[in-house]
Amino acid sequence: MNPRALTLRATLLLGTCLAGPAMAEGVLAQLYAPRPPAGSAFVRVVNPSADSLKVQISNGTVQAIGPSQLASSYATVKGNETFSVTLDGKPAGQLQVAPDSFNTLVPQDGKLQVLDDSAGSDDALKAELRFYNLASDCPKGSLAVADGGPVLFADVAAHSTTARAINPVSASLSAGCGKATAEKLALPQLKPGDHYSLFLTGSATAPVLRGQLSSTDLYAK
Repeated sequence: MNPRALTLRATLLLGTCLAGPAMAEGVLAQLYAPRPPAGSAFVRVVNPSADSLKVQISNGTVQAIGPSQLASSYATVKGNETFSVTLDGKPAGQLQVAPDSFNTLVPQDGKLQVLDDSAGSDDALKAELRFYNLASDCPKGSLAVADGGPVLFADVAAHSTTARAINPVSASLSAGCGKATAEKLALPQLKPGDHYSLFLTGSATAPVLRGQLSSTDLYAK
């Protein structure tokens, strides 16, 4: 199984363990839950628009994504095998992705653009930040620690993504396109092993920055 999937699963289990003894039975059930077979891949959909959208990947659960939660969780599919995606109950495409890969699908001009999320951090002692430039007409997006802090990502091309590992610290982040900047976003207190996505949406002149903790569906045979 892909190491990132194991990391995400471990994070979910850690959070459950911290909830107290009453959750012990549920934790044990998850520890012994089936794991995806070798060669599986992980796919989610992100909706950068201001409208809500219902998405289903393969035979997974229908999820609503939109302004409050931009991305679905990662669903498990078979690598190099065709799977379907539906948006608002309508077929949106048949796709294939590589085994052991992570992928984010972005609806664009009636098609689904595939962004490869595979290259990232597997350092269990750090958290991962992944930045997406999905703002319209923004050729180069950037993300920095607010109020003059260091630049974390610079010159990120339109409709592309990049990632880096960080120490789990609290901070406010600022993103934008050129001189136009979005309202600052407070980074939540991340734990080692967490994967946090930051989405630059809106437009080049009115960018918006939103964030979301990534998660992977528990695999069911």
